[in-house]
Amino acid sequence: MIKVAVLTMSDKGFKGQREDESGKLIIQMLKKIDAVVESYKILPDEFELIRDELLNLCENKYDLIITTGGTGLSPRDVTPEATLAVVEKRIHGMEIAMINESLKYTPLGMLSRAVVGIRDQTLIINLPGSPKAVSENLEAILPVIPHALEKIKGSMSDCAEQREKLVRDHEN
Repeated sequence: MIKVAVLTMSDKGFKGQREDESGKLIIQMLKKIDAVVESYKILPDEFELIRDELLNLCENKYDLIITTGGTGLSPRDVTPEATLAVVEKRIHGMEIAMINESLKYTPLGMLSRAVVGIRDQTLIINLPGSPKAVSENLEAILPVIPHALEKIKGSMSDCAEQREKLVRDHEN
């Protein structure tokens, strides 16, 4: 079982002025990998609050933290900066996979600043804020999350076997 926290960054959502469709979509999509969301919060776009919540969740041994929102170019979009203040290793391949998937639908995908990284044994993934972009981006990386978590936790399993399984699943 994968222990997950979902964080939505939205000033309007935090104030109750907007429903959080993206956070709810993430929770639904994670069922495909048998993940259990044990924490769900909406935070305002505030660097310190985001950073501190990420640190708290890592200290509480969450396997996976997925954020939505705050990855764009507006002055209040600080989720990537807060995430970079927390992670110890980046996973550029997952970031690239999300951008590549977004570019299939819109050239605006190249404006994403989403970060994917690891702190201790926690995988942190930033997703965009719109439900459509969340769906596209998470679908692109969802199949590799369980294997990534196994490796983060120290599994010595053979990556070649997992690769072959993912190739077969993708072809079907």
